[in-house]
Amino acid sequence: MERLTIVKVGGKVVEDKDTLEQLLAQFSQIRGKRILVHGGGLLATNLAEKLGIETQMVEGRRITDAATLEVVTMVYAGLVNKNIVAGLQAKGCNAIGLTGADLNVIRAVKRPVKTIDYGYVGDIMGVNTSELRMLLNEEVVPVMAPITHDGKGQLLNTNADTIAADLAIELSNYYSVNLFYCFDKKGVLLNPDDENSVISELNYDRFKELQRTGVISEGMIPKLDNGFSAMKNGVSQVLITNPFLISMARGTRLSLKNDE
Repeated sequence: MERLTIVKVGGKVVEDKDTLEQLLAQFSQIRGKRILVHGGGLLATNLAEKLGIETQMVEGRRITDAATLEVVTMVYAGLVNKNIVAGLQAKGCNAIGLTGADLNVIRAVKRPVKTIDYGYVGDIMGVNTSELRMLLNEEVVPVMAPITHDGKGQLLNTNADTIAADLAIELSNYYSVNLFYCFDKKGVLLNPDDENSVISELNYDRFKELQRTGVISEGMIPKLDNGFSAMKNGVSQVLITNPFLISMARGTRLSLKNDE
Protein backbone atom coordinates (compact mmCIF):
# COMPACT_ATOMS: atom_id res chain seq x y z
CA MET A 1 0.00 0.00 0.00
CA GLU A 2 1.35 3.44 -0.95
CA ARG A 3 2.52 5.64 1.92
CA LEU A 4 0.88 8.93 2.89
CA THR A 5 2.36 11.25 5.50
CA ILE A 6 0.06 13.68 7.29
CA VAL A 7 1.81 16.35 9.36
CA LYS A 8 -0.17 18.50 11.75
CA VAL A 9 1.67 21.63 12.84
CA GLY A 10 0.62 24.10 15.50
CA GLY A 11 1.66 25.96 18.61
CA LYS A 12 4.73 28.17 18.51
CA VAL A 13 5.90 26.43 15.32
CA VAL A 14 3.32 28.37 13.30
CA GLU A 15 3.95 31.64 15.13
CA ASP A 16 7.77 31.67 14.86
CA LYS A 17 9.00 32.29 11.31
CA ASP A 18 12.34 30.52 11.76
CA THR A 19 10.78 27.40 13.27
CA LEU A 20 8.07 27.32 10.61
CA GLU A 21 10.77 27.62 7.96
CA GLN A 22 12.53 24.57 9.47
CA LEU A 23 9.26 22.63 9.49
CA LEU A 24 8.55 23.44 5.85
CA ALA A 25 12.10 22.48 4.88
CA GLN A 26 11.72 19.11 6.62
CA PHE A 27 8.20 18.59 5.24
CA SER A 28 9.31 19.30 1.68
CA GLN A 29 11.87 16.48 1.94
CA ILE A 30 9.35 13.81 2.94
CA ARG A 31 9.04 11.23 0.19
CA GLY A 32 5.72 10.23 -1.23
CA LYS A 33 2.29 11.75 -0.83
CA ARG A 34 1.82 14.41 1.84
CA ILE A 35 -0.84 16.52 3.54
CA LEU A 36 -0.13 19.35 5.97
CA VAL A 37 -2.75 20.31 8.57
CA HIS A 38 -2.15 23.46 10.59
CA GLY A 39 -3.47 25.38 13.55
CA GLY A 40 -2.58 28.93 14.45
CA GLY A 41 -4.17 29.42 17.83
CA LEU A 42 -1.55 31.78 19.23
CA LEU A 43 -1.84 34.11 16.26
CA ALA A 44 -5.63 34.04 16.55
CA THR A 45 -5.39 34.83 20.26
CA ASN A 46 -3.03 37.74 19.58
CA LEU A 47 -5.29 39.22 16.91
CA ALA A 48 -8.36 38.77 19.10
CA GLU A 49 -6.59 40.66 21.90
CA LYS A 50 -5.76 43.54 19.54
CA LEU A 51 -9.43 43.67 18.55
CA GLY A 52 -10.58 43.61 22.17
CA ILE A 53 -12.10 40.13 21.91
CA GLU A 54 -11.63 37.91 24.95
CA THR A 55 -10.24 34.41 24.38
CA GLN A 56 -11.75 31.62 26.47
CA MET A 57 -10.19 28.14 26.63
CA VAL A 58 -11.40 24.95 28.34
CA GLU A 59 -8.87 22.05 28.54
CA GLY A 60 -7.01 23.32 25.50
CA ARG A 61 -10.16 23.90 23.44
CA ARG A 62 -11.25 27.36 22.30
CA ILE A 63 -14.72 28.75 23.01
CA THR A 64 -15.80 30.22 19.67
CA ASP A 65 -18.46 32.95 19.77
CA ALA A 66 -19.46 34.81 16.59
CA ALA A 67 -16.68 37.41 16.89
CA THR A 68 -14.04 34.74 17.60
CA LEU A 69 -15.22 32.73 14.58
CA GLU A 70 -14.50 35.75 12.35
CA VAL A 71 -11.02 36.07 13.85
CA VAL A 72 -10.07 32.40 13.52
CA THR A 73 -11.39 32.26 9.95
CA MET A 74 -9.26 35.25 9.00
CA VAL A 75 -6.16 33.90 10.73
CA TYR A 76 -6.43 30.17 9.97
CA ALA A 77 -7.92 30.16 6.47
CA GLY A 78 -6.21 33.39 5.42
CA LEU A 79 -2.92 34.54 6.93
CA VAL A 80 -1.51 31.25 8.24
CA ASN A 81 -2.76 29.04 5.41
CA LYS A 82 -1.47 31.23 2.59
CA ASN A 83 1.88 31.86 4.28
CA ILE A 84 2.39 28.09 4.53
CA VAL A 85 1.31 27.54 0.92
CA ALA A 86 3.72 30.25 -0.28
CA GLY A 87 6.52 28.77 1.82
CA LEU A 88 5.97 25.31 0.33
CA GLN A 89 5.84 26.69 -3.21
CA ALA A 90 9.25 28.27 -2.56
CA LYS A 91 10.56 24.77 -1.74
CA GLY A 92 9.20 23.11 -4.84
CA CYS A 93 6.03 21.70 -3.27
CA ASN A 94 2.98 22.42 -5.41
CA ALA A 95 0.63 23.17 -2.52
CA ILE A 96 -3.01 24.23 -2.34
CA GLY A 97 -4.67 25.77 0.71
CA LEU A 98 -8.05 24.38 1.73
CA THR A 99 -10.61 24.51 4.49
CA GLY A 100 -13.13 21.79 5.17
CA ALA A 101 -15.67 23.81 3.20
CA ASP A 102 -13.54 23.70 0.03
CA LEU A 103 -14.45 20.72 -2.16
CA ASN A 104 -16.76 19.68 0.71
CA VAL A 105 -13.79 17.86 2.25
CA ILE A 106 -14.99 18.01 5.88
CA ARG A 107 -18.61 18.33 6.96
CA ALA A 108 -19.25 19.13 10.61
CA VAL A 109 -22.09 19.92 12.98
CA LYS A 110 -22.17 22.65 15.62
CA ARG A 111 -21.25 21.01 18.91
CA PRO A 112 -24.37 20.50 21.05
CA VAL A 113 -24.41 22.25 24.41
CA LYS A 114 -23.92 19.90 27.35
CA THR A 115 -22.01 21.20 30.37
CA ILE A 116 -20.12 23.74 28.23
CA ASP A 117 -21.29 25.90 25.32
CA TYR A 118 -18.37 25.90 22.88
CA GLY A 119 -20.17 28.21 20.45
CA TYR A 120 -19.35 27.82 16.77
CA VAL A 121 -17.17 24.76 17.24
CA GLY A 122 -17.69 21.94 14.78
CA ASP A 123 -17.68 18.23 15.48
CA ILE A 124 -16.76 16.30 12.34
CA MET A 125 -19.55 14.26 10.80
CA GLY A 126 -17.92 13.13 7.58
CA VAL A 127 -14.71 13.31 5.55
CA ASN A 128 -14.85 13.28 1.75
CA THR A 129 -11.46 12.15 0.44
CA SER A 130 -12.22 11.72 -3.27
CA GLU A 131 -10.99 15.20 -4.27
CA LEU A 132 -8.06 14.99 -1.86
CA ARG A 133 -6.98 11.71 -3.45
CA MET A 134 -7.30 13.29 -6.87
CA LEU A 135 -5.01 16.13 -5.78
CA LEU A 136 -2.55 13.70 -4.20
CA ASN A 137 -2.43 11.66 -7.40
CA GLU A 138 -1.47 14.86 -9.25
CA GLU A 139 1.42 15.41 -6.79
CA VAL A 140 -0.39 18.36 -5.20
CA VAL A 141 0.09 18.93 -1.46
CA PRO A 142 -3.15 19.88 0.33
CA VAL A 143 -2.67 22.34 3.21
CA MET A 144 -5.71 22.12 5.48
CA ALA A 145 -6.86 24.97 7.74
CA PRO A 146 -8.98 24.03 10.78
CA ILE A 147 -12.23 25.53 9.50
CA THR A 148 -15.12 23.24 8.51
CA HIS A 149 -18.75 23.80 7.46
CA ASP A 150 -22.18 22.35 8.19
CA GLY A 151 -23.43 22.15 4.60
CA LYS A 152 -25.95 24.95 5.31
CA GLY A 153 -23.57 27.88 4.88
CA GLN A 154 -22.23 28.02 8.42
CA LEU A 155 -18.47 27.91 8.98
CA LEU A 156 -17.25 26.18 12.13
CA ASN A 157 -13.98 26.19 14.09
CA THR A 158 -12.72 22.62 14.40
CA ASN A 159 -9.73 21.35 16.36
CA ALA A 160 -6.80 20.86 13.97
CA ASP A 161 -5.62 17.75 15.83
CA THR A 162 -9.04 16.20 15.23
CA ILE A 163 -8.99 17.15 11.56
CA ALA A 164 -5.57 15.52 11.14
CA ALA A 165 -6.72 12.34 12.90
CA ASP A 166 -9.99 12.05 10.97
CA LEU A 167 -8.23 12.64 7.65
CA ALA A 168 -5.65 10.00 8.61
CA ILE A 169 -8.35 7.48 9.57
CA GLU A 170 -10.37 7.94 6.39
CA LEU A 171 -7.33 7.95 4.11
CA SER A 172 -5.95 4.81 5.76
CA ASN A 173 -8.52 2.97 3.63
CA TYR A 174 -6.36 3.89 0.63
CA TYR A 175 -2.83 4.46 1.95
CA SER A 176 -0.46 3.39 4.69
CA VAL A 177 -0.72 6.55 6.77
CA ASN A 178 1.91 8.04 9.06
CA LEU A 179 0.54 10.84 11.24
CA PHE A 180 2.99 13.33 12.79
CA TYR A 181 1.83 15.85 15.37
CA CYS A 182 4.48 18.56 15.25
CA PHE A 183 4.79 21.30 17.86
CA ASP A 184 7.56 23.13 19.74
CA LYS A 185 8.62 20.31 22.09
CA LYS A 186 10.66 17.17 21.28
CA GLY A 187 7.70 14.99 22.22
CA VAL A 188 5.54 14.30 25.27
CA LEU A 189 7.59 15.31 28.31
CA LEU A 190 7.58 13.45 31.61
CA ASN A 191 8.86 16.64 33.25
CA PRO A 192 7.49 19.79 31.55
CA ASP A 193 10.55 21.72 32.76
CA ASP A 194 13.03 19.25 31.23
CA GLU A 195 13.17 19.37 27.43
CA ASN A 196 15.05 16.06 27.39
CA SER A 197 12.52 14.06 29.45
CA VAL A 198 10.82 12.77 26.30
CA ILE A 199 8.67 9.67 26.67
CA SER A 200 9.85 7.62 23.69
CA GLU A 201 6.80 5.32 23.61
CA LEU A 202 3.41 5.99 25.17
CA ASN A 203 0.43 3.67 25.44
CA TYR A 204 -3.13 4.68 26.28
CA ASP A 205 -3.12 3.45 29.89
CA ARG A 206 -0.01 5.45 30.73
CA PHE A 207 -1.41 8.50 28.95
CA LYS A 208 -4.53 8.42 31.11
CA GLU A 209 -2.46 7.96 34.27
CA LEU A 210 -0.25 10.93 33.37
CA GLN A 211 -3.36 12.96 32.62
CA ARG A 212 -4.82 12.13 36.05
CA THR A 213 -1.62 13.24 37.76
CA GLY A 214 -1.44 16.47 35.76
CA VAL A 215 1.77 15.63 33.90
CA ILE A 216 -0.18 15.75 30.64
CA SER A 217 -2.62 18.66 30.47
CA GLU A 218 -4.29 21.36 28.38
CA GLY A 219 -3.65 21.22 24.61
CA MET A 220 -1.73 17.94 24.78
CA ILE A 221 -4.90 16.10 25.89
CA PRO A 222 -6.90 16.49 22.63
CA LYS A 223 -3.71 15.83 20.65
CA LEU A 224 -3.19 12.47 22.33
CA ASP A 225 -6.89 11.58 22.39
CA ASN A 226 -6.96 12.08 18.63
CA GLY A 227 -3.66 10.29 18.12
CA PHE A 228 -4.83 7.17 19.94
CA SER A 229 -8.16 7.28 18.08
CA ALA A 230 -6.20 7.29 14.82
CA MET A 231 -4.09 4.33 15.93
CA LYS A 232 -7.19 2.35 16.89
CA ASN A 233 -8.75 3.02 13.49
CA GLY A 234 -6.10 1.86 11.08
CA VAL A 235 -3.42 4.56 11.01
CA SER A 236 0.01 2.91 10.77
CA GLN A 237 2.03 5.27 12.96
CA VAL A 238 1.46 8.31 15.17
CA LEU A 239 4.42 10.37 16.36
CA ILE A 240 4.52 13.49 18.54
CA THR A 241 7.61 15.48 17.62
CA ASN A 242 9.08 18.86 16.65
CA PRO A 243 10.24 20.33 13.30
CA PHE A 244 13.86 19.37 13.81
CA LEU A 245 13.17 15.65 14.40
CA ILE A 246 10.71 14.84 11.61
CA SER A 247 13.28 13.43 9.21
CA MET A 248 14.68 11.18 11.97
CA ALA A 249 11.17 10.11 13.08
CA ARG A 250 12.13 10.74 16.69
CA GLY A 251 9.84 11.91 19.48
CA THR A 252 6.99 10.17 21.30
CA ARG A 253 5.61 7.19 19.39
CA LEU A 254 2.08 6.12 20.36
CA SER A 255 1.54 2.42 20.99
CA LEU A 256 -1.52 0.24 21.31
CA LYS A 257 0.31 -2.19 23.58
CA ASN A 258 -1.14 -2.42 27.08
CA ASP A 259 0.92 -2.20 30.24
CA GLU A 260 2.13 -5.58 31.43
